[in-house]
Amino acid sequence: MMDAIKHWLKTELDTDVARTEPLSGGDICDTVRITTTDGRDLCIKQQATAPADFFLAEAAGLEALRATDTLRVPEVITAQPTFIALEYIAPGRPGPNYWRDLGEGLAALHRQPAPHFGFTMDNYCGRTPQPNPATTDGHAFFAEQRLMYQGRLAEAAGLLSSRELNKLETLCRKLPELLPEQAPALIHGDLWGGNIHCDETGNPVLIDPATHWGWPEAELAMTRLFGGFSGGFYEHYTQMNALDSGWQERVPLYNLYHLLNHLNLFGGGYHAQVNQIVSRYT
Repeated sequence: MMDAIKHWLKTELDTDVARTEPLSGGDICDTVRITTTDGRDLCIKQQATAPADFFLAEAAGLEALRATDTLRVPEVITAQPTFIALEYIAPGRPGPNYWRDLGEGLAALHRQPAPHFGFTMDNYCGRTPQPNPATTDGHAFFAEQRLMYQGRLAEAAGLLSSRELNKLETLCRKLPELLPEQAPALIHGDLWGGNIHCDETGNPVLIDPATHWGWPEAELAMTRLFGGFSGGFYEHYTQMNALDSGWQERVPLYNLYHLLNHLNLFGGGYHAQVNQIVSRYT
């Protein structure tokens, strides 16, 4: 792995590795900070067995988010088959306006125009492929490309029974009754606390996205999945983007996608949560 990185540094940047430092976070890639002999700092994420488009897809997502100029996103230096090199952003402690800036920045991101549901390419949520075909119907997109796609993977792996998959399909048919019509927006796609970095000046930075054009409500729901964000975040978000008063009641439906993904990634520990939500709405 390091040979490929050194080759790229030499041929593309005319430099070499001076020192490396492991970086914490994530269970999919090995992440290191590399300082080059000419004084540059880079964040390198590497995975020897990554699919050929894995880091290309991450780069496309990061670049789409960065182009909105709404929240800080690390610059992509290069994306190769086995690694991605990013701008290194030194960590800091959240400043006094951290949650305000995150809420207002995410609201601004969600106001970016989107041509349809999907994205410019398929990508990944964690290690799991995430299909993003162009789709005009948000309910159909969420049903087929999110819930049923994950459900079929789980059934194939023996993590869901055929009966449980049928119940999930029943739920998907009811989505137009359970979720309101919403226009697509550019969303991070995997927005929990571990995918927000705090920079050296105390400001939020978006990392590790599963970027696509989807529902803003689904993005907000993900922020509630693993403990939730500060109340100030939601206050400042809603000051800029009004939310339907019932959005929090729909949180479990949106998060069913991520729980199915965690079932596929990490196994049966998420089985009960998945079935509880499916049973609640069927």
